[in-house]
Amino acid sequence: MQTAPPEQRKAPRPRADALRNRERIVTAAREMFVEHGADVPLDEIARRAGVGNATLYRNFPDRDALVREVVCSVMDRTARAAETALAETGDAFGALERFVHVAADERISALCPMVSSTFDQHHPELEAARERVERLVAEVMDRARAAGQLRPDVGVGDLMVAAAQLSRPPAGTECLRGDRFVHRHLQLFLDGLRAPARSALPGTAVTLEDLRRPCE
Repeated sequence: MQTAPPEQRKAPRPRADALRNRERIVTAAREMFVEHGADVPLDEIARRAGVGNATLYRNFPDRDALVREVVCSVMDRTARAAETALAETGDAFGALERFVHVAADERISALCPMVSSTFDQHHPELEAARERVERLVAEVMDRARAAGQLRPDVGVGDLMVAAAQLSRPPAGTECLRGDRFVHRHLQLFLDGLRAPARSALPGTAVTLEDLRRPCE
């Protein structure tokens, strides 16, 4: 009896309980990174996830791998929210609003600063997830702009900066205590994006390239 060559053999599918453990670790890590930052002890994450340290390290050999997985998973859910907004056939600006509020709930603004401080921000998985989110957000904004509902002098960078700042707790306050105000303040910002504009903005629309350009 002939056996398939190694390159044709399928890798065994992970067991359901192994997948559940991995998801529990990522969920617990996301919560604790938001609450305490990327330096939270890994054994505390394992304890919150309800798994042993060995299980955590079997899935994520080091902190960088876990942080990257958490950030990528948040970006993936944010991208799915943008895809849902694009699939809506009704009010284009309403779809943009719903996307921004969902993205704020993912707490992406609290997680993204960890990227530059903990591991290679140019990792292929991270870059692919980031590019997908940025492309979809641009499409959501373009549709609202084409409908005449979004003021023309704002760019994707403007939206990303404001959403990140408004969904981050003020200095000196507990992280989760500020959550109750996030959507209120985001809606105030979103109202300011509607066309026709009530005022002229200084400078030009902020692009993602502007955000990445080093300060001079």
